[in-house]
Amino acid sequence: MEINVTLPFDHIQHPQEFLTPDAVTEIGAAIERTGFAGCNVTDHPCPSGRWLDAGGHHAQDPFVMLSFVAAATRTVRLQTGILVLPYRNPFITARAVATLDVFSGGRVALGIGAGYMKGEYFALGVDFERRNDLVDEYLAALKAAWTNDEFSFKGTGYEARGARILPRPVQKPHPPLLIGGNSPRAIRRAVEMGDAWYPFFTQPGVSSTSRTAEITGPDDLAVAIRYLHEHCEKIGRQRPPEIRLGSLSSIGKDFNAEAVLEKIDRLKTLGVVGAAVHMLATTRAEWCEYAQRFSEEVLARLPRN
Repeated sequence: MEINVTLPFDHIQHPQEFLTPDAVTEIGAAIERTGFAGCNVTDHPCPSGRWLDAGGHHAQDPFVMLSFVAAATRTVRLQTGILVLPYRNPFITARAVATLDVFSGGRVALGIGAGYMKGEYFALGVDFERRNDLVDEYLAALKAAWTNDEFSFKGTGYEARGARILPRPVQKPHPPLLIGGNSPRAIRRAVEMGDAWYPFFTQPGVSSTSRTAEITGPDDLAVAIRYLHEHCEKIGRQRPPEIRLGSLSSIGKDFNAEAVLEKIDRLKTLGVVGAAVHMLATTRAEWCEYAQRFSEEVLARLPRN
């Protein structure tokens, strides 16, 4: 199983530790040295104070942050986890992804979703109630832009007429699309339009705030995966999308490596091929220490492809 790690550059309460170019260089080197497959960033361009005060988090611009990491690394995959697709005109996104993929040598993985923060949609002037329709439309627009030297596409309130976004991404036909969300619609979208399904574990009762279906553990995930395979059969998709989990574990001072390995083994039996972990660190040194421990106690014990 490939394991990604969430980047720590959203910790604005520790600016000298995480909000400097030196921090990107040091943490990027640690990610590659310790053997993580990739790094993840989140997407909250304009979160509300109410959400932040209730336990939410800040987020740096995903493409700026991944560009810094790309310059400081050579092999690590650069993943949005997730990009809220309706927040931006799809051709702005297409250009940003193509640029990053070219200049990183083909290392981008685009995790996308509809998001759930109504206040942020309001702040950005996007219709929250149409978010799922917009995700489907924007995915089609991205593919049109990435797979043609010149393309035309008419969407909701915008139209590309004989447009060109060149150079196209290094990865063909385009960087992998990881479709986020736990709902039946998100699963169908992954089957119909994605390269992977990108669910996440929730806490019981969280669906009222995240507006997505609860998947609280492997048993719930197994039910959702059965639905994914049923939809593949229904539409005639021969090879199901990969399953890459957005949340595996939070790694702190007293993390239990055996428990993490047991969870990985259970997830692998369900067909999960990738997941991400989060380091509970307040300094760069602590973050790198946890990454090294995770590498030695977990990553080193995983079978190599």
